[in-house]
Amino acid sequence: MQVVQVLAAEGGALVDPVLVLPIVGVVLVLLGVAFGFWWHRNRRDNMVTPLAKATFSALHTVALAAPVLREGLSERSASQALPYLRQLLETTAMAMTDGRGTVIGWDGSADQHQQDVQTLADTVVRTGRMEIMSHTSIKCNQPGCEVRGIVVVPLESDGNIIGTLGALTPTTAGPPVLRATGEVARYVSSQLELAELDDSRARLNRAEVRALRAQISPHFVYNALTTIASFIRTDPGRARELLIDFADFTRYSFRSAGEYTTLTDELDNIKRYVVLEKARFGNRLNIQLQIDPEVQNVVLPFLALQPLVENAVRHGLSGKPNGGTVTIRAENAGSECVIVVEDDGVGMDPARLNEDLDDAHLSGAHVGLGNVDDRMRSAFGDNFGLVVDTNIGAGMKITLRVPKFRAGIRA
Repeated sequence: MQVVQVLAAEGGALVDPVLVLPIVGVVLVLLGVAFGFWWHRNRRDNMVTPLAKATFSALHTVALAAPVLREGLSERSASQALPYLRQLLETTAMAMTDGRGTVIGWDGSADQHQQDVQTLADTVVRTGRMEIMSHTSIKCNQPGCEVRGIVVVPLESDGNIIGTLGALTPTTAGPPVLRATGEVARYVSSQLELAELDDSRARLNRAEVRALRAQISPHFVYNALTTIASFIRTDPGRARELLIDFADFTRYSFRSAGEYTTLTDELDNIKRYVVLEKARFGNRLNIQLQIDPEVQNVVLPFLALQPLVENAVRHGLSGKPNGGTVTIRAENAGSECVIVVEDDGVGMDPARLNEDLDDAHLSGAHVGLGNVDDRMRSAFGDNFGLVVDTNIGAGMKITLRVPKFRAGIRA
């Protein structure tokens, strides 16, 4: 009898086929059991109940309507959101009106009933209560019209009625329809209220930037122009260069585009600021930049760094007889960029700094620090405020962390 020799995978040993065959059989059985278990579990997981399917469909439809509603109540948002809302309620048509009861969006057929919706909406806006038109009250000469009920409910934001949502149903407007329409209206109201909060935050950020710009004017513009004027007779070429730097600095600082900027653009503007200040302070002012290439395009609030550097020059170095150095570091830290603005100036009592920051809106002291802190927290959350380390004679170190990515924030 011929002997078949099997070479083991590792040691080169010979294995008798009599021993191999039972092992192969066991493996095949185990594979069969594993396959059966996998098939049973996969079949069980795929047996989704009708309720689960309906729930998923409703959540998916709601999610599709959310982004456009977060833009606020308008003809555009109404026209884009209503198809999803009509799909959610399975109605003949859906309508949306503004706070005056004027129809600003319609989806579906039966638009001959727009006047009926507007009449009900006028009452809803005035009273704040849901209005219903039953099939016995609906007058329609349109052949094939399937509208048997009209429900109009208020859309609210912060306790105020800002519009209405109307549903034109192919069945009588009974309790299930009323409850469903009311719930959808509450969802729409919540999204519109979030849109108003976003708008309020944006207006606040713009106001804070305007406050910073107003601060730049008295504290810097006068000194810069005085310095430039002093060079006009003695060094006209230098005066011209400084005037160009001043123009570029003010163009950037007073630009109207965007609440955010890149770290590179912010640093370029700081360089212009330092050139103008060095013309006044001479060798008493030095600056060092240590920037990791990976973080150059990180997005941060507009004018977030210049006030920190200005604070270091005005409060840290100007009172030091021999001046000093401002160091700006931007380091790559995983999902964040860590920025440090540090000076070796006179420093200050931490307790005094806290008092100044608390009263900055009244006293004007260190208003730039408080402004930047507020905007960092508003943009990225309370965990991203400024961290200030200082003491008398020990200079000041300001650290801020910037996420490399945050939804909705771009330069």
